Amino acid sequence: MARSTSEERGRGVGPERGREGRDRDKPLYMISVAAELTGMHPQTLRVYEQKGLVTPGRSRGNTRLYSQSDIDRLNLISKLTDEGINLAGVVRILDMRERMLAREDELEELRRRVRELEDEVHEFRMQEKITALARYDSAGSPEQVMRRLLLNGAPDPEK
Repeated sequence: MARSTSEERGRGVGPERGREGRDRDKPLYMISVAAELTGMHPQTLRVYEQKGLVTPGRSRGNTRLYSQSDIDRLNLISKLTDEGINLAGVVRILDMRERMLAREDELEELRRRVRELEDEVHEFRMQEKITALARYDSAGSPEQVMRRLLLNGAPDPEK
C-alpha cells in the first residue's frame, strides 16, 4: 500500500499519524473514480496492479477499491512516467522511496527516544545535585532528604 511523504507525515496526515493516516489508507474509490482522479485509463490501473506498483483493497464482491494513498501513489507514478522513466525505473524509485521513508520513521523514533533519555538524565542529575546540597543528618537516607526538600520542610508523612 502507498505511503505518505515525509512532508505529509510532518503535518500529521500520513499513515503513521492517528485517524487522518488511517483515513488516507481506507479503500474508498472504485476503479472508475480512481481513473478519473488520476487521469489514467482503468486498464492502466489494472496493469500497474499486476506489476505491483499499487495494491488496491478489495470489497466483499472483489471490486478494486483505491485509497487516497493509492491515488497519491498513482499520481507520482504518472509524474515519473511523464518524465520519461520506464516502469522498471518507477519500481526502483518507489522501492527506494519506501526504504527512505522507513529510515525516516526509524530516525524519528530514535530522536524521540534520545529526548526521553535526555529527560531522564536531567532528572537524575538534578536529584544528585539536590542530594549533594542537602545535609545528611541522623534523620535518614538520601531518599528521605529528597522527600523533605520536596515537601518544603514539612514532616515526612511516612514517619
